[in-house]
Amino acid sequence: MDKRTKQNLLYACAAGACAFVVARLFKKKGKQYWVYPDHDLHNSKTADVRESPNAAEDHAEIGLTELDSAYRSEWVSMGYPQTYHELDYDGEKWKK
Repeated sequence: MDKRTKQNLLYACAAGACAFVVARLFKKKGKQYWVYPDHDLHNSKTADVRESPNAAEDHAEIGLTELDSAYRSEWVSMGYPQTYHELDYDGEKWKK
């Protein structure tokens, strides 16, 4: 083998070893997502206990927790109906 072939073989082996190590690190690490801890309400146990921060301004949020308030604001922004009267169902269906 000449010098150029040995050099190319050495570079190929080094690149393969690096690719193997990187692949192992990604597999070992798995899928982890970094989230601001104060914005991650879904995994917060205290957010489901604290009162809604908007309860003083919005009468519809009285009695809701902070997590419920976050869900409600998402539903309102997406246009989900808030009451049975906003749904297109017959009113007799919901009477008991």
